[in-house]
Amino acid sequence: MQENTNNAAQSGYLEIISFHLGEQVFCVNIMAVREIRGWAPSTTLPHTPPHVLGVINLRGSVIPVIDMAIRLGLKPIEPTERSAIIVTNIAGKLVGLLVENVSDMITVNESELQPAPDVLPAAERALTKAIIPVDKQMICYLDLDTLFADTEDEAA
Repeated sequence: MQENTNNAAQSGYLEIISFHLGEQVFCVNIMAVREIRGWAPSTTLPHTPPHVLGVINLRGSVIPVIDMAIRLGLKPIEPTERSAIIVTNIAGKLVGLLVENVSDMITVNESELQPAPDVLPAAERALTKAIIPVDKQMICYLDLDTLFADTEDEAA
């Protein structure tokens, strides 16, 4: 499988994991995903930003859980049995992303990536790497490095 991933990257293809937040579909690069877990309540921490739900224990590692809907300015997620925590590894740090549900793993040609529209302020536009048209839907490809750089600044 590793060989297929390398071949996909070398040939101009990108593998993504898509997920729902409300009626919208977002995605992240599969290379940033360590695992996908079912919803589990987190332990809240004092004085954290509203989008930081708390922390969970992942096999001995304490990791923060972020409500991706709140982080992106949407209505908070009401966790259900379909909700998931996408555990990501960004710059060596594990972070859990609470999403309504994980949709699919998709391979897209990098030539299909469209730039984020200029209607967004620069700071919000920086969170979006691209828009990916897939079938009849538009998927917002998130820039996790920028997303978590902002989160660390807010938590400091």
